[in-house]
Amino acid sequence: QVRLVESGGGLVQAGGSLRLSCAASGRTFSSYTVGWFRQAPGKEREFVARFWWSGGNTYYKDSVKGRFTISRDNAKNTVYLQMNSLKPEDTAVYYCAAGRAGGNYYYPDGYDYWGQGTQVTVSS
Repeated sequence: QVRLVESGGGLVQAGGSLRLSCAASGRTFSSYTVGWFRQAPGKEREFVARFWWSGGNTYYKDSVKGRFTISRDNAKNTVYLQMNSLKPEDTAVYYCAAGRAGGNYYYPDGYDYWGQGTQVTVSS
C-alpha cells in the first residue's frame, strides 16, 4: 500500500507561485507513474502533469505547459509541482496520485493511490 500526503496549497494572487509537495510512504514509487490532478467545484477531476518515477518524459495538460513543472526528490520520496504565473482558472483542489503500468494516465482511472488533496486558490 502507498500513502500519499499533499501539502503546499494556499491563497495567492494571479501571477504568483506555489510549490506543492506530495510525500509518499509505504511502497516505493520506482515502478509507478506519478501525477497531479486537480478538481474545481462542479467539475470533473482533470489531469495536470505526470511522469514515471524511474525516469523518462514529463507530460502536462496543455493549459499549464510553460507554467507548471513536475519534479522529484529521490531521497525524500517526494514529488513536487512548481506552479508559476498562476491564473484564477487554476483554482482547484490538487491531488497527487500513483499508478502501476497499464493504465491511461491522463484519467483518474489510471491511478491506484491518491492523496487527500490540497486547496489552491488564485485571486484576481
